[in-house]
Amino acid sequence: MRRSRTGTGLRYPGREEARLRLLKASWPVVRVVLSVVMLAVLVSRLHGRSSGLLAIRRSGSIALVAAACAVTLVGIVLSAVRWQRVLSALELPSHIGILLRHYLAGLFVGNFLPSTIGGDVLRVSRLAADDVDTSASFASVVLERMSGWIVLPVMSLVGLALNPSLFRLVPASKGAVAMCAATLVLLAVVLVLAAHPNLGGRLASREGWLRFMGAVHLGLDRFRRQPWAAVEVITAGFAYQLTIVLAAFIGGHALGLHVGWTAMLAFVPVVAIVQVLPITVSGLGVREGALVLFLGPLGVSTSSAIALGLLLYLMNLVVSLLGAPAFAWGGRSRRAVA
Repeated sequence: MRRSRTGTGLRYPGREEARLRLLKASWPVVRVVLSVVMLAVLVSRLHGRSSGLLAIRRSGSIALVAAACAVTLVGIVLSAVRWQRVLSALELPSHIGILLRHYLAGLFVGNFLPSTIGGDVLRVSRLAADDVDTSASFASVVLERMSGWIVLPVMSLVGLALNPSLFRLVPASKGAVAMCAATLVLLAVVLVLAAHPNLGGRLASREGWLRFMGAVHLGLDRFRRQPWAAVEVITAGFAYQLTIVLAAFIGGHALGLHVGWTAMLAFVPVVAIVQVLPITVSGLGVREGALVLFLGPLGVSTSSAIALGLLLYLMNLVVSLLGAPAFAWGGRSRRAVA
C-alpha cells in the first residue's frame, strides 16, 4: 500500500475516503434514530382533548381532513404538471399520466425510505428508462425542485405584505423574512455561477453538486430561448404551493385552530423551506418545531402546533401510499434498467 509520512505518523490516502464512505452510509441510520427520538418527544408533548390529534375524531373534523388529503393529492398532480413544463422547456415532451406515476412512486420512496433524495433518484431513473437522456432527466428534476426556491419565499413575503399586522409578531416575522432573504440570496448565487459560460456548461457530466450546477446551466440556457416556458413552470409552482398552504389551512381548522389565511400564506412556505433540511426522515420534528416558532405568537399552543405538523405528515403518508403500485410495477418492468 502506498504510504506517505506526515510528521511522526503514517497517512494512508485511502483511509479518509473510506471514512467518508462510512459516514455517508451510516447517515441514513442516524436520521432514522433521530426521527424515532423526535417522534417520541413530539407525541409526549401532545396533551388535551381539544388541542391534539384527538380533535379530529369529530365527524366534521374527519370530513375536513379528508378534504385536506384531496387537496394534497391535487397538489401532487400540479407537481407533475410543473415537471412536465420543465421537460417541455428542455424539448422533452412527456405524458402527464406517466409523470404522475413516476412522481407518486418517488413520493412513496421518499416517505417510506430513510433518504432525502431517494424519491428524486427514482424519478430520474424511471424517466431515463423511458428513453430520456440521463443528464436531461437529472436536469428536469433539479429544475423542478429549484422552482420552489423562487415560489416559496415570494409567497411568504406576499402573505406578510397582505397582512402587515403579522410584522408585530417579532420572532415569527423576523424569522420568516430572514429565511426568505437567505433562500433568494442562495438562489441568486447559484444562478450567477451556473450562468457563467466557463463554469456551468462544463459541469453537466460531473457528479454531486458540480452536476447540479451543470443541470441549472442547461435549464437557464433553455429558458433564455423560451421565456414563456419559465413563466409556465413558475405558474405551476405557485399553484402547487398554494395547495400545500390550503391543505395546512384546512388541517388547522380540523384541529380547531383559527389561524387566518394570510398567516398561513406567510408562514407555511417558510416551514416548507426549513423541513427540507436533511436532518430527519421527511422533516419529522423540524417541521413541527418550525410550526411552534411561527404559529406560537398567533396564540397556537405548542401541543396544537405539533399536532398540525404531525397531521400534515400523516396526510402526506396516506396520499403517498398511492405510489406503492407505481413503485412496485415500475420495479418489475424496469429490472434490467435498474
